[in-house]
Amino acid sequence: MKRPFVTREQLEKLVRQVPTPFHLYDERGIRETARRLKAAFAWNPGFKEYFAVKATPNPAILKILREEGCGADCSSLTELMLARRCGFSGSEIMFSSNDTPAEEFVLAHELGAVINLDDFTHIDFLRDTIGGIPETISCRFNPGGLFTLGASAEGFQVMDNPGDSKYGFTRDQLFAGFRRLKELGAKRFGLHAFLASNTLSNDYYPTLAGILFRLAVELERETGCDICFINLSGGVGIPYRPDQRGNDIAVIGDGVRRRFEEILVPAGMGDVAIFTELGRFLLAPNGCLVTKVLHFKHTYKEYVGVDACAANLMRPAMYGAYHHITVMGKEEAPCDHKYDVTGGLCENNDKFAIDRMLPEVELGDLLVIHDTGAHGFSMGYNYNGRLRSAEVLLRSDGSAKLIRRAETPEDYFATMIFED
Repeated sequence: MKRPFVTREQLEKLVRQVPTPFHLYDERGIRETARRLKAAFAWNPGFKEYFAVKATPNPAILKILREEGCGADCSSLTELMLARRCGFSGSEIMFSSNDTPAEEFVLAHELGAVINLDDFTHIDFLRDTIGGIPETISCRFNPGGLFTLGASAEGFQVMDNPGDSKYGFTRDQLFAGFRRLKELGAKRFGLHAFLASNTLSNDYYPTLAGILFRLAVELERETGCDICFINLSGGVGIPYRPDQRGNDIAVIGDGVRRRFEEILVPAGMGDVAIFTELGRFLLAPNGCLVTKVLHFKHTYKEYVGVDACAANLMRPAMYGAYHHITVMGKEEAPCDHKYDVTGGLCENNDKFAIDRMLPEVELGDLLVIHDTGAHGFSMGYNYNGRLRSAEVLLRSDGSAKLIRRAETPEDYFATMIFED
């Protein structure tokens, strides 16, 4: 059974200060998860987690993660600017983008970020944009074909299709790209790949590591490039459903270590650093969306209407993603009522749950929608003129801090131009 990291009493006190809906984050859980990740890869002296800023772009969260030794993985100009304002600089920043405007490469270079190129043609584009190639550079690999493994966190067989993905170099482009980059002055190289999303398998990272480690050995031997780091990116998922078993990051880290010792060490590459980008793993379980019941609708189905909507959490509407729901104060009550839990957008897919069995829900009940700490607030939007919610941090000492105020109508109108 999933349990909220916050109590009903804490929420009732909090909603008197911050109106619902809002996203709530658990500082203690964030720090503990970051430390477990770091411990799992402690065998690798150069290990670093580059938190995917896109998952939760909030300064308070980023500063907590930086205190825990994490870097920032950025993919846009404003994410780079946010990372800089949160104190990240130099090799603490990984810049992985695609279809990249020149101004983004310029800022990444000015910040000293490690640039991770997405395409062969970007090599000369980068050189022309910043007047050369950085001495440290990385390239994203796309092996093509299909990738299958275990289960996803949505409960389905993992079957991602790298060959249909817009990201990364082909194998031949990668070898040619490393040679070209070396020719242009690069001295230290990195390798990056992302083959599957949101997996619930302790085998995903070790499998990916084996693919990249063998490729790195071939690249170094055939091109003479010094490969200094390998970035396993993201893909380690979380159990969104209460009956799913989560990944064991210690087992995952040990599996990667075994591949490292089997493949890289005998090739004389035992000094390669391992990087990760586990935004979902770090933040999703340590965040929730708090919303209040406003209405009931009794037609062909039983509907519970809440004050949040897909503009606050779009994953269920966009992907059909499951997010567990707790009716606060009724954690032990039988789930003997079937509801669709809906928001107020003029879209029929604005539903947080369909045919969900819950305890009997009453007007004014507080609902906690679990696992929204990553790709929750960050994917919000203003359709129907809905305003983005506040974000609140539940500190380790139990106190709460507002870390982003809710939008106001003035914010919504601020960029509009009204003709006189």
